[in-house]
Amino acid sequence: MNYRYSDYSVEQLYREIGVLKEKAQKAEQLGNVSEVQINERKMQVAMAYTMNPEEFKAEEVYELKMEAGYTFKINYINGVFAWGQRINLLGDVFDNVEALPISLLGKKIS
Repeated sequence: MNYRYSDYSVEQLYREIGVLKEKAQKAEQLGNVSEVQINERKMQVAMAYTMNPEEFKAEEVYELKMEAGYTFKINYINGVFAWGQRINLLGDVFDNVEALPISLLGKKIS
C-alpha cells in the first residue's frame, strides 16, 4: 500500500529519507544518473514535510541551497511547496513560475 508523505510521522519521514539516500548512493555506484536524480528529488520532498511552511512568506526572497548564484522569490506557499520565480545574480527575474519544495530554500535574503 502506498502512502503519501503527508501521512507519515516525522520519524517515518527520516527513515524514508535514509532509505532514499541509500538508493541514490547505490544508483550512483552503478552509474544510473537518472535514478540518482529521482531519489534525490524524493528526498528533498520528504525533507520538506519535516519543515514548517509557515516559516516561509510570500513576496520574500530566499537563497537556493542547491544552486549558488540564484535566489527564489516566493509568490505563494501551497503545502510544502513554494511557488515563485528564480532570480539570477544580476537581479533578472525569470518569467516562468515554478514550484520548489521548501527544503530547497536557504536563508531569507529580503
